[in-house]
Amino acid sequence: MTPNWDDLRVFLAVARDESLSGAGRVLKIDPATVGRRIARLEAALDAVLFTKSQQGYVLTTAGQRLMEHGLQAEEAMRAATGVMSGSAKSLSGQIRIGAPDGSANYLLPQVCAKISDANPDLDIQILALPRIINLSRREADMAVTVSAPTAGQLLVQKISDYRLHMVATKDYLNRHAEIRSIEDLKGHRMIGYIPDMIFDRELDYLNDIGVERVALASNSVSVQLRQVSLGTGVCVAHDFTLPFHRGLQKILTDQVSLTRGFYLVRHQGDQRNERLNRFAEALTRGLRDEVARLEAEASP
Repeated sequence: MTPNWDDLRVFLAVARDESLSGAGRVLKIDPATVGRRIARLEAALDAVLFTKSQQGYVLTTAGQRLMEHGLQAEEAMRAATGVMSGSAKSLSGQIRIGAPDGSANYLLPQVCAKISDANPDLDIQILALPRIINLSRREADMAVTVSAPTAGQLLVQKISDYRLHMVATKDYLNRHAEIRSIEDLKGHRMIGYIPDMIFDRELDYLNDIGVERVALASNSVSVQLRQVSLGTGVCVAHDFTLPFHRGLQKILTDQVSLTRGFYLVRHQGDQRNERLNRFAEALTRGLRDEVARLEAEASP
């Protein structure tokens, strides 16, 4: 028996969230109904699709095979929806963007607000995660990344470069030994990422500078900036975050000036989806403009 699209939609939701309750929230149905639908689908296919573990509902081999077909069906539905709605004056429906928390906290809120103003029937979701977003499992419709992926069937577009510098509060600098060179950093408390949780080589700023010890660490950019804003140490900060943290000032600008890039990554199957194409264009333009605006505001 071939499962219908509605059954596949429930199956995909459970596979992505690995829980009945999470899938129920996404689908706006109660978890018991989700469980019954999965049981009905397993009975129709005469196959066990999930095993229950401490981590939640995990796909079996049969479930992984169905996942491939389900994603293909989902892409076909998205493409059809995009063709039907792409020529409309404004965008509608739901679009989810995955992003690391630096861009998710300091860039996407204002950019997405402007897109929402222009498209009142569009629901935009920002998925902020300190890891690589899994587009193949449709965790998001598209993702902002800090490096261009080289594997997988993906559409990759460069958005913009952005700059980073070392920062500290004026109070911290007044209370501690003067920092005139990178070598002087050894006598200061460094704030940065948890070393073994850096999910992209491009984020390993302190290692590139030669800093060996991170005394205060977090996997979140926002937490790092909160710590340095309290006058507790020195960290590397995106220039575009500095207008939100007026108490921070750049140091060693003649010795430490890093440049990284943002990329927009999408599933290759969405390249004919006019709705997502229009949104991606607006998002890319908005992010590029917002980085430029905030960096100009952060300049001395």
